Amino acid sequence: MRLLQILGLASLVWLAGCATNNAPAPSAHKGKPATETTAAAKHITPDYPSGPLSPISPYELGGTNYDVTGIKAPADLWDRIRRGFAMPDLQNDLVRDREQWYSTRPDYMFRMTERSSKYLFHIVEELERRGMPTELALLPYIESAFNPQAVSTAKAAGMWQFMPATGTYFDLKQNAFRDDRRDVLASTRAALDYLQKLYGMFGDWQLALAAYNWGEGSVARAIARNEKLGLGTSYEELNMPNETRLYVPKLQAVKNIVANPVRFNSELPLIENHPYFQAVDITRDIDVSLVARLAGIREEDFRALNPSYHKPVILAAGTPRILLPWDNAQVFRKNLEAHNQGQYASWTVWSVPNTMTVANAASRLGIDETDLRRVNGIPPRMMIKAGSALMIPRAATTQQDVSSQLADNGQISFTPEIVNRRTVVRASKRGETVAAIAARYRVSASDVADWNDVKASSRFKGGEQVTMYLPVRLTSTSFANNARSSKSHETASHSRAASNTSAKGKGSTRTQAKSATSAPRKTAAAAPSSKRKR
Repeated sequence: MRLLQILGLASLVWLAGCATNNAPAPSAHKGKPATETTAAAKHITPDYPSGPLSPISPYELGGTNYDVTGIKAPADLWDRIRRGFAMPDLQNDLVRDREQWYSTRPDYMFRMTERSSKYLFHIVEELERRGMPTELALLPYIESAFNPQAVSTAKAAGMWQFMPATGTYFDLKQNAFRDDRRDVLASTRAALDYLQKLYGMFGDWQLALAAYNWGEGSVARAIARNEKLGLGTSYEELNMPNETRLYVPKLQAVKNIVANPVRFNSELPLIENHPYFQAVDITRDIDVSLVARLAGIREEDFRALNPSYHKPVILAAGTPRILLPWDNAQVFRKNLEAHNQGQYASWTVWSVPNTMTVANAASRLGIDETDLRRVNGIPPRMMIKAGSALMIPRAATTQQDVSSQLADNGQISFTPEIVNRRTVVRASKRGETVAAIAARYRVSASDVADWNDVKASSRFKGGEQVTMYLPVRLTSTSFANNARSSKSHETASHSRAASNTSAKGKGSTRTQAKSATSAPRKTAAAAPSSKRKR
């Protein structure tokens, strides 16, 4: 019996030793992977399934609860935007005032946010790609209420509200056929480029936003003034116009409402976290109406995604890409490929050879004057200047599309049909006052006095010559003759000036002014600069 106990104890000791020898030694570094592998492991071949992979269904997980909340995609776009908030919060009375303004207008907020649903996903994608705060996706709410057709009194346009000069600086094309300040993709690219530039200049998002609204030079000067006075240079400490003072508080208020809509009695429409539109390439000029029909959408829906095109045709040489709702893009491609009913475009472009009236242009082209005015936006009492690019009906036999030179650079400009031309009249035999002559020709007495360098109370002698500038309606022929006459007169004036350089005639400057073919105008005061410098 004792022998059996001894043998059993020896067996246990031997088994324990085997277990200890086979256990892997603990690594000195927790995260360091083991470097030794068995011979069998070196020859294992993974068994990959053939064909496309199927999604894992819940029952295949064996009831195990795999919690991946930390990497789960946001439920909707609003949640995604909230996760990307990274700008410091502004807390002051102006923010609370704007919160109240928005929260007491729930219908306005809902319409504005619903309008943004077409564009917001693209903006958020671009911000995340650049590593920028997603608060900036809310900026078009402040700029334009997300209306890509918005135009300010200062001529800023689009949902990002670019001024013409700033738009040109950021390569936003503005011509007779399109305005890229309204283009969804181009204007967003330019706006984010500009905001990144401003943040690089000032190192502060609130100051960058102030500069976007007020102008980078204005903010830089305000900072310099405060530094000179030993004052702070933060957004709240700078002296700025009221519009800019309210600009960041407005954005902060919208941010707060998006972060917690229930608190502010606001309802945000569902915006799904996926693209609303996709870009489709075009290779031929094509009517907007045909695009809408082939895509199965309304023209107004097409223009909402392509607001930069303000003509009835899209010129492929200048705009080789259009945006369509995601599901309609493939419908358009399929229908376009099958389309064989006549030409794609019923409009083309004509470069005006010389300055002419609208009636003359319409007659030459054989089209209705009203239609020509409407499609080209020609105001009343205006002539079309030489070199202008006019949109005109395209003949059925025309095969060639508009050239890239015209599509990219075409402009349209006008000149008044009625101009003031220098005319000499004579006072009546018994003489006339300045006021009497002014009344006879329906002009102001002050203008008559100014043109003749006399007082408004003066009287002209009988038969005395009086210089007047009277309105004359030009025709295409008279405009050409007038231009040649002006050029000849200008050449003669320069010749006379060269031969009389030593003369000190008392009224030489006045005489030259009176000899001009159009009425001299008093120098207008400079227009007040807009608060928007973009």
